[in-house]
Amino acid sequence: MFDCSKEMKNFHSDEVTLPVATRDEMRERRNNGRIRLDNGLERDGFEKPAYHVQGSYAMHTMVQDDAKEFDIDDGAYFSLSALTNADGVELTPLQAKERVRDAIRQDKRLAEPADVHDNCVRQVYPTGYHIDIPVYRIKVTKDASNVTVETYELAAKDDWTPSDAREVTRWFFRQIDAAGDDADGAQLRRVVRLTKSFARSRDGWLEKTGSGITLTRLVCDEFTKVPGRDDEALRKTWQAIEKRLSNSLVVAHPVNAKNLAEEGDEKLGFFLEKVTEALKDLEVLDTSCTRHEAREAWDTAYDTTYFTRQPTPTKRLGIDESKADNRNDGGGVYG
Repeated sequence: MFDCSKEMKNFHSDEVTLPVATRDEMRERRNNGRIRLDNGLERDGFEKPAYHVQGSYAMHTMVQDDAKEFDIDDGAYFSLSALTNADGVELTPLQAKERVRDAIRQDKRLAEPADVHDNCVRQVYPTGYHIDIPVYRIKVTKDASNVTVETYELAAKDDWTPSDAREVTRWFFRQIDAAGDDADGAQLRRVVRLTKSFARSRDGWLEKTGSGITLTRLVCDEFTKVPGRDDEALRKTWQAIEKRLSNSLVVAHPVNAKNLAEEGDEKLGFFLEKVTEALKDLEVLDTSCTRHEAREAWDTAYDTTYFTRQPTPTKRLGIDESKADNRNDGGGVYG
């Protein structure tokens, strides 16, 4: 396979992973959101929660988005006694989310007020992204050995559902540990980011290609490590995903009994179609192609011009790139 590892490394750094400044801004928004909720609950005479950030932000797999359609999942964990009314009656899931919403709304400085959704309270920010606040209650019981056990229930659409998104984060970090680190960090995490970036590389794809956790699970299941070659690891992982999804679209949730996707899932079907097209475009990498042709293939896969815009030393030597970097050593790559 033609070696575009340097180009892929630069692409990941420049176009895929979140810049430090963006992460810092989002962290500041998250912290301000916590202060806003704490202040509102305090004014209303209610107990404050503990907070645990979740999802792709916690797993460090967020990717750049021109429209800044970012979201942070910042779980609010309340004691069971905190989510009761004045008579000591337990709040319904809707009532619990409304209490959180009302506490946030007391701060009138934000242009758009917080709102209740099926599984969270959402605060949208003017820059485009939003913070989702899943509301949990903590139940404390004793097991058969009289050991204290904490369980967590999410305020879902219709009921309190056993759930703790922190377990997904722990699962992902176990996958990272199992894959092992290379000189630049975890290749698995980069392949997850590169796959998520591909899944939103065209207008309209974001809502058609499946959730971030579904794609993350697929990459973790089918990851093929190639030390020093993110381009090859990515392609081989996509090939394994294509083979798997061609046989079945079922994707199990990493920690819950309910599947992330069932047979016939339209979003995964769409993703499979697009991965198959991309892999077809990348077949040129196995031929006696030039570096320019290899870069064009990756440009086509990601609908960008980034790869072909990379500087090429041969140009500075006055060599026609269309004739440069040919494989003439039985498979080696020059340039």
